[in-house]
Amino acid sequence: MTTNQGETMVAEIRQLDDRGSGRAVIWRENEKGNPKKLKLTIPRTLPGEKVKVTVDQPERKRRKVEPGEILEANAERMTPPCPHFDLCGGCVWQHWQYTGQLKEKTNHVKNAIEVQGFDPNLVKDTIGMDEPWHYRNKMEFTFSPEGALGLHEQGNFRKIISLETCFIAGKEMVEAAMEVAKWVKDYQLSGYNKDLHEGLLRHLMVRQSFATGEIMLGLFATEAPEGHLDAAVKDLIKRIGEKFPQVKSLMWLENRDWADRTQSEKSHTLAGRDFIYDEMDGYRFRLWFDTFFQTNPLQAQKLVDLAVEMGEPKKTEKMIDLFCGVGTFSLPFASKVGALAGIEIVESSIESAKRNATDNGISNTHFLAKDARKGIDQIHETFGKPELLLLDPPRSGAGGKVMRRIGRSQPERIVYVSCNPDTFATDIKELEPFGYILKEVQPVDLFPHTVHVECVALLVRNDN
Repeated sequence: MTTNQGETMVAEIRQLDDRGSGRAVIWRENEKGNPKKLKLTIPRTLPGEKVKVTVDQPERKRRKVEPGEILEANAERMTPPCPHFDLCGGCVWQHWQYTGQLKEKTNHVKNAIEVQGFDPNLVKDTIGMDEPWHYRNKMEFTFSPEGALGLHEQGNFRKIISLETCFIAGKEMVEAAMEVAKWVKDYQLSGYNKDLHEGLLRHLMVRQSFATGEIMLGLFATEAPEGHLDAAVKDLIKRIGEKFPQVKSLMWLENRDWADRTQSEKSHTLAGRDFIYDEMDGYRFRLWFDTFFQTNPLQAQKLVDLAVEMGEPKKTEKMIDLFCGVGTFSLPFASKVGALAGIEIVESSIESAKRNATDNGISNTHFLAKDARKGIDQIHETFGKPELLLLDPPRSGAGGKVMRRIGRSQPERIVYVSCNPDTFATDIKELEPFGYILKEVQPVDLFPHTVHVECVALLVRNDN
């Protein structure tokens, strides 16, 4: 049926794309009567569903459309609990029962390694959460030009959805964020307009240690917190101090750069310290506003435990922790090996790693601020070749040059912690010519209701 809005069709969801939206293919005839393929992307749909959609410009090859009536629903479909789900881009699978999400994530990892020629049976079932809600210990909210606080709309980074709640952030974090939002409204403060590059408030970062309960609030603004803002800022300090004694760090962070990132040119500590304490695996960490730390502490602990279990560290061995960050994996491993060298390109993270080792009484570590590949070479010269190597690269992966350098260094065992199954699979393929065998892959869900999945894998050198 054709209307003024477009042509109405029935689409069957065959699979999901890498953003969690349904994919469907509809065959139609072109003006010459020949078959023509129309590929549809349909958010908030699930595999196997039949859904009515209205397609504008159906003569094109690809269209993204909103779902209409669900004619045949997936048996695992559920009502999303969050009132913002249809618009907010924070999570995309609240309409899918958690067991279904976990199966999809397991299949993602299996498919990724199978494409590279590995046995998918090496992949175990994804380890999920008993309670997959309010699990995040860090959130970055954005202000709209009008000053409303929220998250970006799905697929539209120009529009901010004003939030009343959030089902993936810690509850106390949400309450503190809503208090800041009320303060902004009371003083009629402006948000930042990305098109005009004007306005005061850009982002609000909230992070909380689930272990210590300490909270950090970081306001990113285009001005210093003085002058005409004095009265408003003093009131913010008073409100937060009275209502949220667990806020141990209240920061004002100047950011005048055009790039839309939570970065700071100058930091002001309005109340408390410029960091908070967190704990993992019995070790204490200092977290600043820009410190990378696992955002799901319960599942991150499982990652650490799995890495230690797979790596089988020994007191007689040397170890390299590549992309070590602030030492999340370094510290637990350091107590089990003879010596550990951590390599990380971000100098502030290396300084934090050194400080965290000192705070925890660990003296057998050496941390180097260096590019991964060059860092391996330098460590080999001063530290010697390791028996064990762990790497936890960013989503883009370690890359072929780094992986080949690891292969040439010939550690006995390699533990790869990944946040991207696809780059993980291409990375470990580089190790095959160096005699490494993939032994096991354990996915872990750190981000329920999103498409993301982490995994821990063990590769061993075949000396035969």
